[in-house]
Amino acid sequence: MRLGPLGVVSGVARAETNPADTGYLTDQLGNAARSGFGLCWHTGYGPAGLIPECDSTVVPAPIATAAEPTPPVVVAPTPLAERVTLDADTLFDFDKAVLRPTGQAALDDFLGNLKVIDLEVITAVGHADRFGSEAYNQHLSEQRAAAVKTYLVSQGIEPNLIQTEGKGEMQPVTKVGECRGAKSAKVIACLQPDRRVNIETIGSQFVR
Repeated sequence: MRLGPLGVVSGVARAETNPADTGYLTDQLGNAARSGFGLCWHTGYGPAGLIPECDSTVVPAPIATAAEPTPPVVVAPTPLAERVTLDADTLFDFDKAVLRPTGQAALDDFLGNLKVIDLEVITAVGHADRFGSEAYNQHLSEQRAAAVKTYLVSQGIEPNLIQTEGKGEMQPVTKVGECRGAKSAKVIACLQPDRRVNIETIGSQFVR
């Protein structure tokens, strides 16, 4: 007895069709039913080529993957070098190297600006006017720079971060020909810019 095509199809165990969906014969789990040669069975009712197992032209939908996490932004520190010039007459009495209360207040303001800096070094350089011998003014400028360092250390700055130097009267700010005359209150006041302490800080500041 010969079996028609449908008789062969019925030989597949518990196979069911869903022609409206795929055009292929499927089993109870919805998988494509296959012949002994691994071929799919087409029902003849619907269009074929609609499932990846039976038609290589069908591209499976891509599987969604989790997005790669965005790496944190690393903010590079900004190199910072800043010089502050402090009036020596604000820091000290005339011809002295002992800090005045106003001088301590000026240094406190300077220290407040260091809170946002990763400090590498502070350099304090003392200067004097032309009155007095060169050797005397050199010593006075060194004493003033040392007094600044002593105060900064007392406020918590590490001693090894502070360098001091004295330039005496060798680097005046006033121009040649200014402040002429013998020592007097008027000439001393004119030479005030030459009596100073330069403080330079080097470090890095983080961008906020």
